[in-house]
Amino acid sequence: MAHNLEQCRIVIQKAVAGGAKALFLPEASDYIGGSPTESLSLCKPASQSPFLQGLQQEAKNHGLPISVGVHEPSDNPSSKRIKNTLLWINADGEITHRYQKLHLFDLEMENGPNMRESTTIEPGNEILPPFDSPVGRLGAMICFDLRFPEIALALKRQKADVLLYPSAFMPTTGKAHWLPLLRARAIECTSYVIAAAQVGAHNEKRSSYGHSIVVDPWGEVVAELGGGEDGGAGGDVRGD
Repeated sequence: MAHNLEQCRIVIQKAVAGGAKALFLPEASDYIGGSPTESLSLCKPASQSPFLQGLQQEAKNHGLPISVGVHEPSDNPSSKRIKNTLLWINADGEITHRYQKLHLFDLEMENGPNMRESTTIEPGNEILPPFDSPVGRLGAMICFDLRFPEIALALKRQKADVLLYPSAFMPTTGKAHWLPLLRARAIECTSYVIAAAQVGAHNEKRSSYGHSIVVDPWGEVVAELGGGEDGGAGGDVRGD
C-alpha cells in the first residue's frame, strides 16, 4: 500500500502540473490481495489507513478533488467480508461521498478461471444520487456494475453528467467487452464516462486489462491509456 500511495502521488503531481480539476483513480487503488485472508488483514477504516490519509493530505495540499476506489471494513464487526467502495475526497481533503459496489464479480468456468468476489466482498444495497464536482455531476459505480445499465440510467434520471466506472477488469473480458460496454453506457445515457482502470499483474493469480478511458456522450473515445499487453504505457496506477 505504501508503494501504491507513492504511485498515486506521482499521478497527482502530473495532474496538478497539467491543470487538472479533479483526479480519478481505479477500483481497489489501495491494494489487491492475493487471498481472502490477505485482503481482510490489510483492510483498515479510513481514519486508520495510511493510504487514504496520504491521499487526503495530497488533495488538501493541492486543492485537488480525488475519486478513489478502496477497501473498507464491514459495518458488521463479526463479518468475514469487507466493502469495496468508491470515495470522493474533496479539495479540503475531506471524504464527502462513499459508494459501496452493488454487483460482485463471481465467475466459474469449466476448465477456466474461477473467481468469487463475494467470498471477500459484501455487496452494497443503494444507488446514491449524483453529486457536484468541478467537472459536473458525478454518478458513482464500480467495475462489474458496468454490465447493468439500470444503475447508469437511474443516475442519468437524477441528472448525472458523468458516469464513473473505476475498475480492475480481467484481461479476457476486457478485450471483449470493456470498450463496447463503456460506449453503450455513454450513448444510452448521453453522458460522459470516466473509467480509471487497474493494469498489469497484481500477483500470480490476478492481472488487470488497463485501458483507462474517457468516453463522450456521442460514444467517442476522448482519451485512453495503455493496457497490460503493451506494458501499461500511459501511467495507469498498478495495484500490487
